[in-house]
Amino acid sequence: QNLMHQPKSQPVTTRDVWITWYPLALSWLMMGIELPLLSAVVARLANPEVNLGAYGGVVFPLALLIEAPIIMLLTASTKLSRDLASYRKLWRFMMIAGGALSALHLLVAVTPPLFNWLVGDLLGVEDEQLLDASRLGMIIMTPWTWAIAHRRFNQGVLIRFGRSKAVTWGTLVRLAADVAVLATGYALAKRASLPEMGIIAATAAVSAGVVAEAVYAAWIVRPIVRDVLPTVKSSEPPLDRKRFLSFYVPLALSPLLGLAAQPILTAGISRMPSPTESLAILPALNGFTFLFRSISLAFLEVVVALVERPGAYAALRRFAWRAALGVFCLQLLIIASPLAKGWFGTVSGLDTDLARLASQAVWAALTFAAVGFGNSLCQGLLVHSHKTRAVTESVAMFLIVIIIGLTVGAHRDWLAGAIFAYIVYSLGQAAQFGWLYIRSRPDRQALGQAE
Repeated sequence: QNLMHQPKSQPVTTRDVWITWYPLALSWLMMGIELPLLSAVVARLANPEVNLGAYGGVVFPLALLIEAPIIMLLTASTKLSRDLASYRKLWRFMMIAGGALSALHLLVAVTPPLFNWLVGDLLGVEDEQLLDASRLGMIIMTPWTWAIAHRRFNQGVLIRFGRSKAVTWGTLVRLAADVAVLATGYALAKRASLPEMGIIAATAAVSAGVVAEAVYAAWIVRPIVRDVLPTVKSSEPPLDRKRFLSFYVPLALSPLLGLAAQPILTAGISRMPSPTESLAILPALNGFTFLFRSISLAFLEVVVALVERPGAYAALRRFAWRAALGVFCLQLLIIASPLAKGWFGTVSGLDTDLARLASQAVWAALTFAAVGFGNSLCQGLLVHSHKTRAVTESVAMFLIVIIIGLTVGAHRDWLAGAIFAYIVYSLGQAAQFGWLYIRSRPDRQALGQAE
């Protein structure tokens, strides 16, 4: 079923929304498997504390921060790759931005004073072993940013032209490469035990995975670029630098602001009751909630890809309501049953007390995914009408609520840090949704009247 080969005048049905969404949701879910998979292997190799700490606490967050400006290329490409000229301009931007950020990544990795200042002074990592392992990991992760820029750019084209299933296959290719490299690393480590084998295996696997996925996306998008894009006539004015930057810069800022939430949460939790226990359960909690939240994130590209077609808004709104209700009920069932304790105890390997704390804290995350669908719907409408500044404003609202909430929490001994932080996070997310809802009202009214 190829959505974009249907005439643009055909009304969008809820089934069309489902067909575009479920491959992307699957892809997000599979990406959620990557981190637990890496952790499970690294935990079984030499020096697990140092290597897990280096990957999870330094290399991954730092690499993510450096590639943050190109995270929204997926949304931009879904919206703007509408004809060959626009595609070429976007491609040029992707190459320059990807290359510049990769150079920055490498510079940080191979310049000890710069690296030690960033990781030692700013992140407060003092352990020599941890610093060395992290630097090695950063060097191996060099291909990551450019590969992700390529992949997101091409995936946007695939989604726009109704080929979202190819995105799922790409994620499978990535996981296969991950597993192959991790298995090799594990086998080598059993032969000759290197203390750094854990960080080498993890970062080599992630690099191989994203490169394999980027190559797959570039190969699968070729027929669209060759046969479809040259024939598409766009009614919108051609993409020039000024229009592109005023569209993209606010979009690129929003994940940068969003990434600031993690260190702010950590700083807040460490000043509240039971900080050590709270920080210890965060990876397991985040992993569990991300499984549900990720499927609502996948909905953003669906809105951007379909909203310009007749009848799309009604179908998208209907789908968002049903999906939000469905994911809320599913989460409620799991949290209220012994399944949650099983997940945190058996699957995540937390001890009895930590598992109990995690299964209490997770109640505060009940609305994350449901509100996420509302956020994605409103964000998609704002991206469609080029009002990307409103998206950045909404992330700023979210951060303001989190900072105020955590500051209050740090001066009161009300609840365990993790529970309080999750409550504050859900309030921040509600504030973000409120702002997006207000800012997208004109678009919702216009689309409602058009239908």
